[in-house]
Amino acid sequence: MVHRASQFQLARRRIVLFLSVVGPGLITANADNDVGGILTYSQAGAQFGYSLLWLLVPVTIALIVTQEMCARMGAITGKGLADLIRENFGVKVTFWVLLIFVACDLGKTATEFAGVASAAPIFGGYAAWVNPGVLKTAMVIGAAMLVFLTVTHGNYKVVERIFFGFCAVYVAYVVSGIVVHPDWHDVAHQTLFPHFSASKAYVLMIIAVIGTTISPWMQFYIQAAVVDKRIREDQYPSSRIDVISGALVTDIIAYFIIVGCAATIYIHNLHVPAAAQIQVNDAGDVAIALQPLAGKFASLLFAIGLLNAAIFTASILPLSTAYYVCEALGFERGIDRRFGEAKVFYSLYLALIVIGAGVVIIPGAPLLAIIFYSQVLNGVLLPVVLVLMLLLINNKRIMGRWTNGTAFNIVAWATVIIVAVLTGISTLQTLFPQIGS
Repeated sequence: MVHRASQFQLARRRIVLFLSVVGPGLITANADNDVGGILTYSQAGAQFGYSLLWLLVPVTIALIVTQEMCARMGAITGKGLADLIRENFGVKVTFWVLLIFVACDLGKTATEFAGVASAAPIFGGYAAWVNPGVLKTAMVIGAAMLVFLTVTHGNYKVVERIFFGFCAVYVAYVVSGIVVHPDWHDVAHQTLFPHFSASKAYVLMIIAVIGTTISPWMQFYIQAAVVDKRIREDQYPSSRIDVISGALVTDIIAYFIIVGCAATIYIHNLHVPAAAQIQVNDAGDVAIALQPLAGKFASLLFAIGLLNAAIFTASILPLSTAYYVCEALGFERGIDRRFGEAKVFYSLYLALIVIGAGVVIIPGAPLLAIIFYSQVLNGVLLPVVLVLMLLLINNKRIMGRWTNGTAFNIVAWATVIIVAVLTGISTLQTLFPQIGS
């Protein structure tokens, strides 16, 4: 009995310790399922059915590897990634990374608010008396206000709990994927037995799925969040579980987005002539397409998930940028500080939100050009950030006994090289579309 009691107390202490550090990994990974990610996974299912489900297994491993390194650096050094880059690689490297990073996140923030706008038609169906243009504008402005007030009117614990609420809404995609009644035998087969195609479209979709899973902003945010949460070296083993759990949860969500679109749009397109096929050009198209194919409930669930993802990531992206800039330039930062204590941090956060939302609602604004060039810059920045991360994590002066082991380094460098090469190909294809024709 005494032995069992001691085992129970040990298990209880481990659970309490885990709950005290959970957050950064789960929140960062889930925020990566943004509007662009949802669109990519939706297109993967709509164009190729279940045949890309196997890809989420190695993609999840790559996500765990990259996120774990940044979380470990935050816990061991107590410093953000930008701090470490400035201290170890100098001001010039920091400046160029900063410049490209801000430009990337500005474009991606605009993309998130565009996601809010694209969800408007579905909700407009439940308020037909509202002018569609007015509803879109009101939803974008309302989302921008919600994003800013959420982060600026609370301490880290309060904001983290709100972010957990956003994470929970992603379950809508799981439910949406189940209610469309996919062929589960085919789903399991395509997951366990990889299917390859030599077509350029298939290869480019593989690149897109990998590229949308790992982004530069994620590395900066998770490390800043670990530092803000004051996770210490002795707590890190529990924090690692948070990182792994976050990667698993986010890719389970991605899995069900692919399943849902494969079971509906892909199957529909197989049985109709080309002129009648459904084309997925933005994530809102999926929600609209699901209504006649799977019913209003599945359509509404997808739209709710899209709106949630857009607002959630629109909260995180500018926050990541504000952290990086303030770390790099030595300004006070952190959502535990009041506005008067971190004026540059909050002012930059507000500016990014206003510009991102403003671009979406201003008629004639070059939204597509902004999204296009932010994707190009993201492709340029990601390999640089990953290499800097690996150089830092293997520096014994910085990390002590917490550097990567040989096996982990092999996996990490392989991940970096594969992601860098595929991101480079994706960037070239973005610049020169004829490559994928």
